[in-house]
Amino acid sequence: MPTKKTTTEKTVETTASKRRVLEGIVVSDKMKDTIVVKVVRFVKHPKYGKFQKLGKKFKADDKGNTAKIGDTVAIEECRPISKDKHFRLIAQK
Repeated sequence: MPTKKTTTEKTVETTASKRRVLEGIVVSDKMKDTIVVKVVRFVKHPKYGKFQKLGKKFKADDKGNTAKIGDTVAIEECRPISKDKHFRLIAQK
């Protein structure tokens, strides 16, 4: 026999953000309201199994030019701001 629940349960729906959040190091802050962040990741080689360090640079929007070269920052994906810029600075560490 199926059992019935007598208590009412509230369902809380949270919309999970589909935006990527990446961490990296600022390598350039020479542009106005823009920083260049190098994100490093480790990838396992498909044949040999050795882990390789791969890096990629992303341009991120930094209103007020708060981040400096060498800072570790977190950037979040957002709508395209310009031709190359589609990340936003969210936190400095």
